Amino acid sequence: MEARDRIVNLALLAASVAAWIIVALILTTRDPYADAMAGYTGAIAIGLAVGLLATPLCWLVVFARHRRIAYQGDWARAARRGAWVGLFVAALVVLLLVDAFQLPILLFLAAIFIVAEVALSNER
Repeated sequence: MEARDRIVNLALLAASVAAWIIVALILTTRDPYADAMAGYTGAIAIGLAVGLLATPLCWLVVFARHRRIAYQGDWARAARRGAWVGLFVAALVVLLLVDAFQLPILLFLAAIFIVAEVALSNER
């Protein structure tokens, strides 16, 4: 692992902490029943925070699986996977917000995201 990788990991984790602070501010200061956009703003903020947290974790998992060797494209793959996770969590929060959350819908969304990631991350 190079110093650049450590810096990127720490920067993404710091950005995630800042995003979680913003989520805490949104959740404590805005009421989704009084303000219609508060729930969607919170969903975007939660998705962003989870995505920023998932990106370095995805890179570290791949780094450990490759026996501590960082290959070209690992950061792009980790960023894409973090974006998928963030989008999934944001969609989950929106489903909860509009009272449309059901287990089959959740499993269908998870299957779509998994199939899309598998299709995009074929290692050649």
